[in-house]
Amino acid sequence: MTTTTIVGKSSDNLSELVFQKIKNDIFDFQLKPGARFTESEIAELYEVSRTPVRQALYRLQQDGYVRVHFRSGWEVKPLNFKAYEELYDLRILLECYAIEQLCKMDSDQLKQALQGLVNLWCIPLEQYLHDLKTLSMQDEAFHCQLVEAIGNSEMAKVHRDVSEKIRIIRRLDFSKDYRIEATYAEHQQILQLILGHNVIAALEKMRSHIQQSKEEVKKITLEMLAQL
Repeated sequence: MTTTTIVGKSSDNLSELVFQKIKNDIFDFQLKPGARFTESEIAELYEVSRTPVRQALYRLQQDGYVRVHFRSGWEVKPLNFKAYEELYDLRILLECYAIEQLCKMDSDQLKQALQGLVNLWCIPLEQYLHDLKTLSMQDEAFHCQLVEAIGNSEMAKVHRDVSEKIRIIRRLDFSKDYRIEATYAEHQQILQLILGHNVIAALEKMRSHIQQSKEEVKKITLEMLAQL
């Protein structure tokens, strides 16, 4: 990892910044699954005291990203593919329910609800993004916004939590050029089917879209872990 300086913040803000920085380093594989480190090493790396580091690590432990070893520091938790598969299955349930509800809207209401997504994803090939991090964030936002569009705030919150938990491996889905183009094409098809109130085809497309992404990121992740 590269040194990151975090200065000029209050204690609470500093702890939050360290929390987000460590989590992003885990998502970006800068802190790899199974990697061990001490509070002092992180404090030196980010040029902060150990107190905000300790606070951030205990939050990350509660969220399931790291674990502490008595007298031997901290460890990034190894990837649990069974847990990720269960989260992907939950995503399918939530997003398919959202599609069913969207397809019940009248055409004008539906068009208004999805216009932002149409503008972002239904674009010519030469305008496709190829920046991994930006595209992964937009992909996550696409699925979150579909769920948010039905107006169920509690369901949207659960979906956002699920999306964050799988972000560490989901981001890898765009490390191959063919997956970038496939994602644009599949998002376009999903939007067109929903806008056409073709609920059965839209559900089938969403299920296959998420399933293919799940299989692809698992394959890529295993390849990366084999190189560690």
